[in-house]
Amino acid sequence: MENKKVNIKFEEAIKRLEEIVEEMEGKDLQLEKSIKLFQEGMELAAFCNGKLEEAEKKVNVVMKNTQGKFTEEKFNPEEE
Repeated sequence: MENKKVNIKFEEAIKRLEEIVEEMEGKDLQLEKSIKLFQEGMELAAFCNGKLEEAEKKVNVVMKNTQGKFTEEKFNPEEE
């Protein structure tokens, strides 16, 4: 996973996470296979979390103030 992480897109990582969950829920896996899937899933989850945090930092909200001008403010999801 470490080598792929540089080239993988967020959407691909999410899809692979879903595949891992299905595989782990649907089959009787050997312990070694389960551990490898779990480790890959944790790496993908950390990658996705990092991408989301990065995107959140870049998001700006344009708001119209009382004078009719547009201002740019940092996006703060807690305020919504």
